[in-house]
Order: sequence, then structure tokens, then C-alpha cells
Amino acid sequence: MPFIDLQSNLASSSFSEDFLKRFCSITAAALRKPEDRMNVVVHPGLPMLIGGSCSPCVVVSVSAISVTDTAEKNKDHSAKIFSFLTQELGLTEDRIVIQFHELQPHQVGKKGTVMTFL
Repeated sequence: MPFIDLQSNLASSSFSEDFLKRFCSITAAALRKPEDRMNVVVHPGLPMLIGGSCSPCVVVSVSAISVTDTAEKNKDHSAKIFSFLTQELGLTEDRIVIQFHELQPHQVGKKGTVMTFL
């Protein structure tokens, strides 16, 4: 059950429902998780600064169980996510930052319990 949190200083008009569905699809494929398990949240229009500049930018946080636990996996995930975001949003790679967080099953609640018991 991955959690994808995208924060940006781009306007909300940059993030249509179609963008959200395609972003969900690309991140699900990158993480090798079913789309119906994905959780995607976009926070547009934020005051943001990356590398000393307030130019258009994106920070993505990827939190998941069992798929963000090695540098090799995250390098592969990163390449796929960067490719999508640079193409879709017209940003250069230096205006995108991705954080990867490994979750344990006991850290994710669902259906009144935690993933450990599901």
C-alpha cells in the first residue's frame, strides 16, 4: 500500500484528474504494486524553494512496504518517476526531489487493524 505525496509550487491547474491517474499508474508500475493499492496526494500552489530558487519545482515522498528498502530499487523507481514528471510538468531534473521511506507492515493501518494482520 504505497503512499505518494507530491508537493509543488505549480498551480493546481497543472494537476488534472488525468494527471493524477497517470501518475498513479506510473508509480504503481515503478513500484510493482497494483493501482488499486496506491494512495496519491498532490499539494499544489505551495511556497517552495529548491537549491536556492523558487522556480517551479516538485518534492515527492514515496513511502511503501518492501519496495523502497535498497539503493538499487530506489534508483530504478527514481528514474521512472523523474521521466514522467519532467515530461508531464516540463521541469528539469534539478527541480525535482524524491524522498523514499521504507514502511513496515505495523506502520500502516487499514480496515481497523494494521497491514501485519491483513
